[in-house]
Amino acid sequence: MHAAIVLLILIFTYIGMAAGRIAWLQVDRTGIALLAVIALLASGQMTLDDFGSAVDLPTLAFLFAMMIISAQFAESGFIDLCARTITESRRGVATLLALTVAIGGGLSAILATDILIIAILPLLIAGAQSRGLDPRPLVIALAAATNAGSAGTLIGNPQNILIGALGRLDFWTFLAICAVPAMFTLVVVFVVVWLQWHKRITRSVLAATLDPTLVAVHPLDRNQTIKGAVALLALLILFATPLPREIGALIIAALLLASRKITSRRMIAAVDWPLLLLVACLFGITGALNHVGIAAQTLDFLTAHGVLPDSLALLTPYALVASNAIGGVPSAMLFLELWPTAPPGVLYGLALLSSLAGNLLLTGSLTNVLIAERADQMGTGLTFLEHARAGVPIAILSIGFAVFWLALMRTLPPVPPA
Repeated sequence: MHAAIVLLILIFTYIGMAAGRIAWLQVDRTGIALLAVIALLASGQMTLDDFGSAVDLPTLAFLFAMMIISAQFAESGFIDLCARTITESRRGVATLLALTVAIGGGLSAILATDILIIAILPLLIAGAQSRGLDPRPLVIALAAATNAGSAGTLIGNPQNILIGALGRLDFWTFLAICAVPAMFTLVVVFVVVWLQWHKRITRSVLAATLDPTLVAVHPLDRNQTIKGAVALLALLILFATPLPREIGALIIAALLLASRKITSRRMIAAVDWPLLLLVACLFGITGALNHVGIAAQTLDFLTAHGVLPDSLALLTPYALVASNAIGGVPSAMLFLELWPTAPPGVLYGLALLSSLAGNLLLTGSLTNVLIAERADQMGTGLTFLEHARAGVPIAILSIGFAVFWLALMRTLPPVPPA
């Protein structure tokens, strides 16, 4: 009975996440996860002590620290400078699109994607509208480039941070394996968006009346920008030391919070607290699976029937379907709970493929959803079909190359071992 109740709550939770929200309520994925935890507590299937022991605090601490480091670049005006570099370019729309892809992909590889999007997207849309350009292709390119760039490093997006932290993956080994497919995908993003939109991007569009609160401007502070760059470089150096990465990241974040110009309140306010709450709740929900024995039984079943996703033929469909159904973060956490001893090759493949799969549909990643919501607030509505028109070929081409690359690097076998 305990297992049945936990499984029922889990099923309803992931159905809600697949829908994105509860249809008749304003409850998003974070709210759904929180309601599920409360249901587990109220039904007696989990205690607060169980919830506390299920949450991996080092992973949450590392996520928090990366958001603080990313907030340093936002508050210093560096991301504003990058946005102006894109929109003030006068070398034609091809250059404008190329800069969007290159800057969006490059920054997403080292900064928290949610903070990056919140800072750069309003400026990008406002800059395009001020020039009479259609912002939609730039919005699509930014979303796809962010997913692609974040796939190349262990700190690029939340699911990579989770997979790297829980799987104890090496930062530099991950970069060596995943950087090439990520860069290939950036080229694909530019080519696909350019072929689909280059005849329409220069059509004059009516500039919407923008709410000034949606376009926050941060003047460039060179000293604070340099401080952020030094902090990021120090963090990368610490990755090569025995110091736990979450401790190193927290030390760097503490030094940034101790600033004479940027208040700690502003830095902490920039943290994506709903995302941290989502991750904490998912730890509790998936931990309940392990507590009642469902996780072990599922793993035994998959192993006995030879369908354990330890090959590209099985891992690729899981990453593609699960990421677009319930999201990259929930699907990665479910995978790690069901198979906590997955070998590094499987985890490298999971992180890369789930990140690239996020480009398939508008609901495929938290980045896409955030971009679509912010763009809609600024009068640049992006429909599901408009995104899919570019996202589907981008995802197919990028995942196809990633599978080829992972097989070439012998990270994972193409088919299940005999």
